[in-house]
This record gives sequence, structure tokens and C-alpha cells, in this order.
Amino acid sequence: MFIGREKELGFLESKYEENKGQLIVLYGRRRVGKTETLREFCKDKPHVFFSCTQSTDKVQLVKFSKQLLQEEIPAKQYISEFSDWEKAFGAILDLPYGDKKKLIVIDEFPYMCKGNNSIPSILQNLWDEKLKNSNVMIILCGSAMSFMEKELLAEKNPLYGRATGIYKMTEMGFYDAAKFFPNNSDRDKILVYAVLGGIPHYLNQFDPSLSVSENIKRNILMKGCVLYSETDFLLHQELRETPIYNSIIETVALGSTKLNEISQKSLIEDTSKTSVYLKNLVELGIVEREFSVDARIKEKANTNRGTYRLTDNFFRFWYAFGFANFSQLEDGDVDGVYQYMIEPGLHEFAAAAFEDVCREFVREMQKKNALPFRYAKMGRWTGKTAVRDEKAAFGLRTAETEIDLLGIGKDEKEYLVGECKFKNAPFRYSEYLDTAAKLTPLKQEAKFFYALFSENGFDETLEKKAAGENVLLFTLDKIVNYSKGSEVI
Repeated sequence: MFIGREKELGFLESKYEENKGQLIVLYGRRRVGKTETLREFCKDKPHVFFSCTQSTDKVQLVKFSKQLLQEEIPAKQYISEFSDWEKAFGAILDLPYGDKKKLIVIDEFPYMCKGNNSIPSILQNLWDEKLKNSNVMIILCGSAMSFMEKELLAEKNPLYGRATGIYKMTEMGFYDAAKFFPNNSDRDKILVYAVLGGIPHYLNQFDPSLSVSENIKRNILMKGCVLYSETDFLLHQELRETPIYNSIIETVALGSTKLNEISQKSLIEDTSKTSVYLKNLVELGIVEREFSVDARIKEKANTNRGTYRLTDNFFRFWYAFGFANFSQLEDGDVDGVYQYMIEPGLHEFAAAAFEDVCREFVREMQKKNALPFRYAKMGRWTGKTAVRDEKAAFGLRTAETEIDLLGIGKDEKEYLVGECKFKNAPFRYSEYLDTAAKLTPLKQEAKFFYALFSENGFDETLEKKAAGENVLLFTLDKIVNYSKGSEVI
């Protein structure tokens, strides 16, 4: 059963319906589900789906010819393979699809170009002369991020400016990922998402009939299962110097976020080298460089500013628990690693993913105009602000702190301050007061609203005093099941 990807399929369908030639570039990191999405799109449409292999140019051409000549095109009567790529690509116009678009997908297109770097030029000439004015749709798909972004889509490339659509696929959000486990409890859906993230290939490894703990033990920690060697496989596919990358990823997974700190704990003396390694991980979609939601352009341009975090939840889980206990796992001590290393910290580990889910929840609310105002930007906030301190003057002092979620109105006249609590206790009124103390100086000229998100509800005092104070309370049930259409306000 195919799950999710409504936006991607909607984009492709809209291009397919347009009455003109289409050259679509669709790319994204490995395992994100590009091929499955394209196959779903091609269902019930006449098409050619060619998957490139890491082979010589001649072998690639023979395979492409064989697949194209399976269609009822005139050349089939005379040849068993095309003599060159120009003739092969030109034969796309002969596909016998009547009034329907001549749809062809070339999956892992970088492999084709690696065997013959003139492929983009050949396609460009054919596109300009014939294909762009024909009823065709060519989709070039690739996982090699550096090639797709720095070469195929770069100004120097012959195909630059020819694409009629460019779509970068990223991992699924929480609401699509949760559809893989419809019978799980709300809490377990958060835990699974915290462990696997939104990569369909990872989500498919878990058995919905098993508990979260059994799935982790059988499908991540047990030597020989697919996910046991996944991170190592992906890094070797995409990068050199994997021992250095292992060290950097582990450091970030264990809580280091600043460039200097990451460099020191990874034992890399030169921070400029660490910055390059991190940049490569950012391009792969494993790490992101994050700034406070109100950061200005000048701050973002400073290479020493910002914090780093793992965007791939599975990488974060593996490097926090699997990689750190690899020797024991190699010895087969799966139950021991889970019982003593993972189980005590899994709930706390999931708190960061819960914050991501809450931000996605707020984005969904904005789409339905269900917020008190429309924010212009929203994300995590970090900086110096007032915090509660009974010993300080006026009960407040200034300190470095963060806000889990801050939505800022267009004219900075309205703010939505969000606090997320994923813990085995209700959200307390005193914790709300801590949240309400932040950004106090801005309250003189702006209106503030508060959104409190809690796994285990709210204490009685908070529920009573929140009424009429521009405070929105969201329980786990409301957050997890919002996409089903439940009313939250």
C-alpha cells in the first residue's frame, strides 16, 4: 500500500495535465521514496520507466534500447538496439500513446551521466529542437545530491534553464509517517517517529504488530537486519573519510551543537575543516544548520554562528544508542543494550522529535486558518530574555534561553509562544509562568498568545487560569490526530 506523498503526486499530475512538453527534475537523498512515488504516479498511464545502473555507457545504452524497443515503435522492426543516445532519446517521440503524454522516467540519472558526460548536451539539443514543443514528459530523477544541485541544475550545465519543474523530495512529515502504524497508541506513534523519522524505507522495516521495543530490538539492534548497517552503508555511498563523519555525527547526536564544540569533541583541530564536513552532511539532509527564528541575514552569513542538529531521526537514534554500543551489539547483546542503555533514555530522547511534531501541527493549523493570527515565520527561538527568579529584582533575571516554538506576525505586532512537554507528568502552571516570563520587554508593543503542548495533559490550576488569557492547550490526542479533522479550538 502506497502511503502519503500527496503534494509530490499533485505536482506531477498538474505537470502531466499541462498542454505542453515537460522536463522535470526530481531529486532527494537516498531512501526518501522517490522511485516509489514515481511508480505510483506512473500507474494507469502509458509510460517507460528506466532505472539506470552503475555500468559502462555502452551497456547503459543497450539496456535503455531494450526497454524502449519493447514499446510498439517503428524502429522495433529494423533494429535490436540504438547506435547512439541521440537516436535513442529521439525515439521517445515515436511512443504509441495516442493523445496521452509520452511519459518517460529516467531513474538515477546521474549514473547515466557518469558513463557519458555528453548526455545533458544531447538531451538539451533534442529538447530545444523537438521535445519541448511535443506532448512529452521526461522525468530525470537522482539521489546524488551534489551532482543534481551543483552540476545538473548549475548554470554551466547544458540543461540549465530547460527544466519546466524542479522538485526536491524530503522525508515525510509526522502525519504521513504515522499512517504506517494506524493501530499504535498516540504515544507510540511519537516514539516511532522519534526513532525512524519520515523515511519510508525505514518505516517499512518495522512490523506494526510488534511493540516499539520489540521492533527496535529486532529491526535495528539485531546484527544482519536492514537498519543495523544502514547509516554505514549510506555514508560509504555518499562520502569519503567516513571515520571522521562518524565522529562528527556522534558528537552532534549526543548534544553538541556549536561549531567549536563539535570540532573539539570530534578531535578535529581546524574548525574550518569541521565546517566543510558539516556542510557536506547538510547537503545530504542528515544535518541542518539552525538559527533562531528571528535571526537576520547578516547573522546567517557568519559561518561561526548558528547551531547544528541532526535532521534525520534515525541517524540521531543510531548514533546516540547503536553506534555508542556497537561492540555489545556485535556480540549479540541486544536485550542488554536495550534494557540498560536505550529504555531508560528513550522517552527523553523522543522529546526533541515531539517538538518537531508540534511545529508541524502548528503549520497544519495555519493552513486551516485555525490560529489566532497568521504568522510570517515560525521556528525555534534562542537568545537572552527574562526568566523567573524569585531572588532577583521584580522576580526576573536575564539569561540565555530558548523557546520551543515562536510564531511572529507580519509586522511583529503579534507573537505565538509555544512550549512542548513530552514527559510522564502534567504540564504545570509554574512551567507556564516560566514560559510567559520570556520576551517580556516586547509585550509593551505586541500582543502575545501562548500554545502549550503536553503528552500528559495539564494540572488543574493551569486549566482554570488559562481560560481567557490567550492560552491554547493542546493534548497529545489533539496533536497526533489533527490530520483526521479533529477540532482543536
